[in-house]
Amino acid sequence: MNNWFTVKVKYTKQLDNGSLKRVSEPYLLAAMTFTDAEARIYEELGAIIRGEFTVTGIARTEIHDIFQYDDEDVWYKCKVTYENMEGDGEKAKKVAQNFLVSAASVKQAYDRIKESLHGLMVDFQIPSIIVSPIVEIFPYNEELDKELSRRPLEEGESFDESPATGAVFSASGSDSDDEEEHEGAASEVEDDFESEA
Repeated sequence: MNNWFTVKVKYTKQLDNGSLKRVSEPYLLAAMTFTDAEARIYEELGAIIRGEFTVTGIARTEIHDIFQYDDEDVWYKCKVTYENMEGDGEKAKKVAQNFLVSAASVKQAYDRIKESLHGLMVDFQIPSIIVSPIVEIFPYNEELDKELSRRPLEEGESFDESPATGAVFSASGSDSDDEEEHEGAASEVEDDFESEA
């Protein structure tokens, strides 16, 4: 199961005026463990950053969904709250979830998060929207998992690296994701046993 991790990286960056400056930048990526997150950030940034860089911190980050739009690369963290009725129907529990959305301004981030969540069956509020320091997001990458011998691609399966406009990266563990994973895993296990018999 993948989680979102914020990985802080320190390196020497060349500025627009040609001068060099030591910077520390946070990146968000999907990984299974802290060790995977560290290995993955070295794989992802090795081709982007010239020279050496150091991972100075890794922290698990609670992000429910990420809404990426190709026209903007500034990320806004939106806190969304709503009331969830418990099983007995008597008590309402307040739930808060964090979302990331790429936008040009706070107003556009507000409009995009409202549009993206319009299908929710409950009334929700957006109590805060702040600019996130995240430089870039690396969603789950099947090709990288294949290279690191985590999960081979199935025959005929391909991976498209370019997200579509308005791409949504969901947090792992959502009900629909789990059901699909478990159903697929069960059929693979049954197939393995049937072929041995």
